[in-house]
Amino acid sequence: MKKGLVIPLMFTLIAACGRAEPEADPAAYDQDVHEWRAGRLERLLAPTGYLNQIGLYWLEQGTYVLGSDPASDIVLPQTAAPRIAEIIVGDEGVRLIVEEGVEVLVDGQAVSDMPLLPDVSGKAVMVSHRSLAWMLIERGGKLAIRVRDYEHPFVDSFGPLPYYEIDPEMRVTAKLEPYTEPRTIAVDTVIEGFQQFPVAPGVASFELNGQQYDLEPTISGDKLFFVFGDATNRDETYGAGRFLYADAPGDDGLLILDFNLSYSPPCAFNDFSTCPIASPRNRLPIRIEAGEKFTKDLHYSGSAGH
Repeated sequence: MKKGLVIPLMFTLIAACGRAEPEADPAAYDQDVHEWRAGRLERLLAPTGYLNQIGLYWLEQGTYVLGSDPASDIVLPQTAAPRIAEIIVGDEGVRLIVEEGVEVLVDGQAVSDMPLLPDVSGKAVMVSHRSLAWMLIERGGKLAIRVRDYEHPFVDSFGPLPYYEIDPEMRVTAKLEPYTEPRTIAVDTVIEGFQQFPVAPGVASFELNGQQYDLEPTISGDKLFFVFGDATNRDETYGAGRFLYADAPGDDGLLILDFNLSYSPPCAFNDFSTCPIASPRNRLPIRIEAGEKFTKDLHYSGSAGH
């Protein structure tokens, strides 16, 4: 996240002449959306995707035993060794101490005793044991171990993703009305009591079906990130809202909001993500019948040890 950006945001749009323009060729646009959908599914199914997440364990100071033994503090599937390692959380950081005779790998190399750094440090590593892997993450100053299973049967049975029909009318031009200064805002997440604090540059206003609406995006690298809700959340899309990225505007403040590219957040697929939910101010009073739908069979709710 870049907090030092100044409004107006000086970014380059991927659009003709650097401006937010309507798509000229309907056939080309349709193909682009289908290619985006294929890439979306490919990313979800990848080892680094969200579908193989099977556990999220929040840590306090102390020692945690990791293994398939039901008495473990972090219980893994029975495919794992009964006792794999200890994770020690102290004032000086987090350390992994591997049980003697158990193979644990980092980048294909066996490890026995090593520090664990959280993902926000940029120096986190994925630690693996057989088909399982875990990483230390940090969210809002709190540490957790997120566990993956690269042979998780949910991945093999997943899909296809359901979508609304592509509707070019749901690709709209918006204008960013910048705040005097970017604002740090509080955003609730799917984890009760846990908030994120991204930076909002302003409000994006747009017209749809003759009515004016607005959404508050946040800054994500060189793009704007929207977490929005609408009336379809009640029956056809994920209840906590959907995600949408847009290229940030140039000097004229114009950008494209393509709701055909809106999609479900990671928490739609399992209980082990920390994604933000749509705020009350970003819940549109209409149905946005475009983009990704959601059904309950796309969600995995079992824990790692079950």
